[in-house]
Amino acid sequence: MRRLGIHSFVWTDGRTQEGLETALEKSAEHGYRMVELAYLFPGRYDLDRIATRARALDLDIVVTMGLPADCDVSSEDGDIVARGRSLLSDVVHAVRDVGGIRLGGILYSKHGKYDRMPSRDGWMNSAEAIAAAAGVAKESGVEIVLEIVNRFESNLLNTTAQGLRFIADTGRDDIFLHLDTFHMNIEEADPAAAIRLAGDKLGYFHIGESYRGFLGTGTVDFAASFRALADIGFSRDITFESFSGAIVDEALSVACGIWRDTWTDSDALAAHARTFIEEHWREAAITRQINAAG
Repeated sequence: MRRLGIHSFVWTDGRTQEGLETALEKSAEHGYRMVELAYLFPGRYDLDRIATRARALDLDIVVTMGLPADCDVSSEDGDIVARGRSLLSDVVHAVRDVGGIRLGGILYSKHGKYDRMPSRDGWMNSAEAIAAAAGVAKESGVEIVLEIVNRFESNLLNTTAQGLRFIADTGRDDIFLHLDTFHMNIEEADPAAAIRLAGDKLGYFHIGESYRGFLGTGTVDFAASFRALADIGFSRDITFESFSGAIVDEALSVACGIWRDTWTDSDALAAHARTFIEEHWREAAITRQINAAG
C-alpha cells in the first residue's frame, strides 16, 4: 500500500468549497495521506485553492465520478457519446488543475440502473471514448482507473473479467482497474480470486463494507481480500469509502440507494477504518512472508 486515503463523503456532501476544504482538513487530522473527491465538475470550485491546501497538508487527491445519462459514452446515440467524451476531457483537466493524480469511477457508462442490456456497439463506443480520455489524461499527468461496480449502478462492467476485456478493447496499456470490496461482494463469485485475476492491472482499490458502514461489521471477507492484494504484490493506493444518508448528497443517494443512516459519527468511522485497514494490511503481509518462507 502506497498511501491510505478516505472518501470526502465521510466528511461532506461535496456541494460547497467549504465542505471540500473541511474534508481535506479532517482527512489529514486522522492520519490519511490521500482524499478522494467526487463529481469535481469544472467551474464549480476554486481548484487552485484546493490544490494549495492539499499540498500544505501533504495529501494526494483522487477524483471519482459517474457519468450522467445525457453523457453516457456507452450509448448508441452519437450526440450523447460526444457529450460524454467532452465531459471526460473537461474533468481530466479539472483533475489536473486541482493537483489530482488519478480519475476513477464509472467513466464508461451512466451511473445508475439500466432498463436494457448493453450492446456491442455501445461497448465499443465506450471503449473508444475511454481510450480518448486516457490520451488526454496522459498529457495531463493523470491516471485513468475504471471502477467495476454492481449491476444496479451500471450494466457494462460488473466483474474484473469484464473490466480486463474492456481495457483490452481500448487498445491502451495505461488504463487500469479500480476494484471495490463492496461491489465485489455483490458480483464476484470469489472476490479474492478476482483480485488475483486483476494482477498488475489493478491500479486503485476501495475498501468498503457490505452495507457501507463500519468495517468488519458486515459480510465482506476482508482478510481474504488483503491476502490476495499481498499475493499480487499490490503497492498502490487504497481508499476507505463509506456512505450514509446523514451526509451524502441527494444525487448519490438516488444512484447508490443510500436510503438510511449507516453511521452518524464521521470521526469515529474514520478512526476505526484507518486502524482496521492498517492492521489487516500488516497481517496479510506477515502471512505472505510466512508462506514464502515455506
